[in-house]
Amino acid sequence: MAEVITMPRLSDTMTDGKVSKWHKKVGDSVKEGDVLAEIETDKAVQDFESEVNGTLLYIGTEEGGSSPVDSILAIIGKEGEDISALLGGNANAGVSEKTADVKNEKEDKTEGESADLEQTNAEIPAGVEVITMPRLSDTMTEGKVAKWHKNIGDAVKEGDILAEIETDKAVQDFEAEVKGTLLYRSVEEGGASPVDTILAIIGPEGTDISAIIAGGGQKRSAATNQQSAPKSGDQKSAQPEAKSQTSAAESRLAISPLARKMAEEKGINVYDVKGSGENGRIVKKDIEEFKPSSGQVAEKSAAAPVIATVAPAMNFVQGEDSETPNSQVRNIIAKRLAESKFSAPHYYLMVEINMDKAIEARKEINTLPDTKISFNDMVIKATAMALRKHPQVNSSWAGDKIIHHGNINVGVAVAIPDGLVVPVLKNADQMNYNQISASVKDMAGRAKSKGLKANEMEGSTFSVSNLGMFGIETFTSIINQPNSAILSVGAIIEKPIVKNGQIVVGNTMKLSLACDHRVVDGATGAQFLQTLRTYLEQPLTLLL
Repeated sequence: MAEVITMPRLSDTMTDGKVSKWHKKVGDSVKEGDVLAEIETDKAVQDFESEVNGTLLYIGTEEGGSSPVDSILAIIGKEGEDISALLGGNANAGVSEKTADVKNEKEDKTEGESADLEQTNAEIPAGVEVITMPRLSDTMTEGKVAKWHKNIGDAVKEGDILAEIETDKAVQDFEAEVKGTLLYRSVEEGGASPVDTILAIIGPEGTDISAIIAGGGQKRSAATNQQSAPKSGDQKSAQPEAKSQTSAAESRLAISPLARKMAEEKGINVYDVKGSGENGRIVKKDIEEFKPSSGQVAEKSAAAPVIATVAPAMNFVQGEDSETPNSQVRNIIAKRLAESKFSAPHYYLMVEINMDKAIEARKEINTLPDTKISFNDMVIKATAMALRKHPQVNSSWAGDKIIHHGNINVGVAVAIPDGLVVPVLKNADQMNYNQISASVKDMAGRAKSKGLKANEMEGSTFSVSNLGMFGIETFTSIINQPNSAILSVGAIIEKPIVKNGQIVVGNTMKLSLACDHRVVDGATGAQFLQTLRTYLEQPLTLLL
């Protein structure tokens, strides 16, 4: 009888798995112990072996696809065996449910699109303009009306400030680009609405706009914008008037605040712009449509003969945005770090270590045969010994209790292309320098080639993150839960220090300890750092 192979749970935190690569195809013969596929979990990529003999009859998840734990992954049986009952039964419940969800989603999407079409097709009476929530910054998704400057029934002129819109970055004046009466406001002061949704309606007084409101509004067409644009002939005839205004004081120039700001950003002389608003007031549209005439360019050149050279035009090559789908590892890293930062009350303690004696000790140790240790190895060893003296730091929060771990398992953060993994040195306090050095090198190398097993990244009771090799002097880290603390290690810096009342050249290294205040109090964390400082500044004390 055919065997249903489900997505395995390869770690205690795994909820779904991604098939990085299939090693067998449908129809291939499979033997017990053969690698069926490479499964990417929330921590690593692992080989998944077959536990039965037979022929691969069905693949439930294609390469690059993901499926939840315990959902159908493959079916192995006798060649030619009928598996339709398995595909239609409970074994494929996850797949069928997913298919149903997709179908429902498509139906909902179709219904939504139909509704949008109905809204868009709402007929707009002549002279009526639907004003939508503007996108005032590239990251803005919704706007909040901080203040309305016009009430329903008020007359609105082109260039009048309708409202003050609060974006994700600032509060900006929003001007009317049409004339009429304010007939409708969709958002009251203090309220918010998404970008491009209806904000207000302006039109002739007494116009019935109930159909527009019911239909959800519609953006102004391009034709309307073209009609509202001033004629080129009017601009040409207005140029002498604009030039004559250059002698007037700036305070007498009629210009809206938004138009002035846009002119400054674009380097436009506002006195060269002909306003189309009331009494010649310059509004946003005038700045957007302004094009300096050849006469204005020539006049500027004549007025400033001192500038003999013209800066060369800068032809920037525009870059293209791209997207990279998140790997399973990246998604889990994002989820876990966010959970840690927002659930554990972090606080930070920092200390500066004199590394002169540690440097000498490392030189002496590395003269021994087959021995080569790093400063990171020394920090891990000293940290493990300090944890033995301060067991509270080697503990975890468990809701209604605190777990004090009997073993000292130090997790070492390792950067990989997909993000960050933390392989664990079990019983690090009982390891010597050579054992620590060999273990770290081995696991770091396998982490970068996705060769770590899930059990090699579980069970840490404390973590160490070192960016000193990149020249980073000091930084803080996010606690790797369920740990209650993480040590951040900076670079060793040569600088002047005071020693025995004299200024001498010394080597210092800054350490930062992030603690979960639910478990580690400030005094406890400080005492741990004092012990760690003693071990690093006086390496021989590790032998006591």
